[in-house]
Amino acid sequence: MQAIILAAGMGRRLGELTGDNTKCMLEVNGVRLIDRTLECLNEVGVTKLIMVVGYKAQNVINYVGSNYKGINIEYVENPIYDKTNNIYSLYLAKDYLLAEDTILLESDLIYETAVIRRLVDSDYPNLALVDKYESWMDGTVVTLDGENRINNFISKAHFKYSDIDQYYKTVNIYKFSKEFSATHYVPFLKAYCQALGNNEYYEQVLRVITLLDESPLRALPLNGEKWYEIDDIQDLDIASSMFEESDEKRFKAISSRFGGYWRYPHLLDFCYLVNPYFPPQQMIDEIKASFETLMREYPSGMRVNSLLAAKYFSVKQDYIVVGNGAAELIKTYVENHTTKIGVIYPTFEEYPNRSIKENVVSYLPSNADMHYDANDIIDFYDGKEIDTLLLINPDNPSGNYIPYKDLLRLIEWTKNKSIKFIVDESFVDFVDVDGEFSLLHNDALSVNPHLVVVKSISKSYGVPGFRLGILASGDTEIIARLKKEVAIWNINSYGEFYMQIYEKYHKDYLKACALFREERELFFRELQDIDFLRVVPSQANYFLCELTTDKFTSTQLAVKLLAEHDILIKDCSGKSAFSRGNYIRIAIRNRRDNHKLVEALKICN
Repeated sequence: MQAIILAAGMGRRLGELTGDNTKCMLEVNGVRLIDRTLECLNEVGVTKLIMVVGYKAQNVINYVGSNYKGINIEYVENPIYDKTNNIYSLYLAKDYLLAEDTILLESDLIYETAVIRRLVDSDYPNLALVDKYESWMDGTVVTLDGENRINNFISKAHFKYSDIDQYYKTVNIYKFSKEFSATHYVPFLKAYCQALGNNEYYEQVLRVITLLDESPLRALPLNGEKWYEIDDIQDLDIASSMFEESDEKRFKAISSRFGGYWRYPHLLDFCYLVNPYFPPQQMIDEIKASFETLMREYPSGMRVNSLLAAKYFSVKQDYIVVGNGAAELIKTYVENHTTKIGVIYPTFEEYPNRSIKENVVSYLPSNADMHYDANDIIDFYDGKEIDTLLLINPDNPSGNYIPYKDLLRLIEWTKNKSIKFIVDESFVDFVDVDGEFSLLHNDALSVNPHLVVVKSISKSYGVPGFRLGILASGDTEIIARLKKEVAIWNINSYGEFYMQIYEKYHKDYLKACALFREERELFFRELQDIDFLRVVPSQANYFLCELTTDKFTSTQLAVKLLAEHDILIKDCSGKSAFSRGNYIRIAIRNRRDNHKLVEALKICN
């Protein structure tokens, strides 16, 4: 069997990366795309390769040569590559299609050998590799019938997002028998070029062939095999993380992205923390109904958004400032309004990272659960030179919770010591207690101007993409200064609209938190059955777990789960205060996802 690679294009969207070379010469993690392709073709037994070259053709010819591990390589040159599209490049190689069974590939693809092997191992002679449509995909899509016959090639003009469940993306890898090429493809290719010109795509010819009553072309869906099309620098970045040379490097590359995991559609994220039961579908539908309006309209400024946040949390408008996520407000407040800050470790490190290292006074609980109470805090910081004390309650990542009555003691103690007291309540709505649990109300704020309450709306309310957070304090001068220190349009229209309509769904939120607490208890019992985990009780939406085995470290377990199960967890070995043990943090998701993680952990053992 032979292969034809179309490699004549200029790759303009890759900018300077293809300024001196064509796309097949692009490096992904230090290996050129053409080298990866040659190795794949060698592994599946291809004996002849025809490369259609154009832009920077001589560079390709000089680099690839005439033979690779027994694969004879020939070249066809497209001299007008800048005026034609890939239909003309393939037309120039039509005589090769007639001579032998052929695998047809495009040069900007990266894939594992298993992708090509699916074609080679199939008995069916004429195949188009396809994959279930995902949001990252671009280009030609098809619809299939129950026997994998291609019903239609869907052009961009006829693409409907309402139909994406029915769509398959063409991988741009095909297998044609020489008989198919002789009786169908080449005749139609000639006719298409003569009728419509050379500035088209070769898949248009396949579209015409599929309209025949008895088309010999079938689709072959992939089943999880990895591939990616590289058209621009973002594609290159994602492909680099997907095709790292080792599982360890892949884990590091993906986890260091800090989100955006919709680009990895099979990834199950147990790293980042959200509410799996909110918002309800009706709220989502309401936001969808206003999507275009919100996209085209400017959001309100800080005054109006602070008013919405005040309504949201039932506090005075001059007590609250809304941020582009809590992270924006943490950065602004810590950098501009603190000097010596007391931090209880381990912690959400955005706080100490925004302070000068020498100004952080650290307290590390001595017990294995990382738990502490109000007395521990007072005993440690009494006499210490700090102007600010930070408490995350429940704490991240330990899930430690200090009850409301003890919070009042800490408020009084810090007031007497003239210490500003930051309480981060991002996870407090998940606590399983009766009575008061939040300081986010006017009574607490008005009589304690030294108190600062921070809350991430993303983590509790399941809308991290909206980037919403608030900071509240009875010190109206500080709030007024913060409003001037952040941008006037720091909240987008989607976040503003969400705050505007939230009140209608408040009861749904309370129900969601109740459902969550039930799921947390069930998940806790299941995790306790994993014999290499010691699960720390938590009042938040995550569990801190200590590994009690010598079989693997926390990093090795995280790498293994990603490599073998596409599950991402938080490896705590990189966080401060975890030098004395192996710890991971596991987010709590819905029943189906949590069960999948439990089953994966059982296999790891």
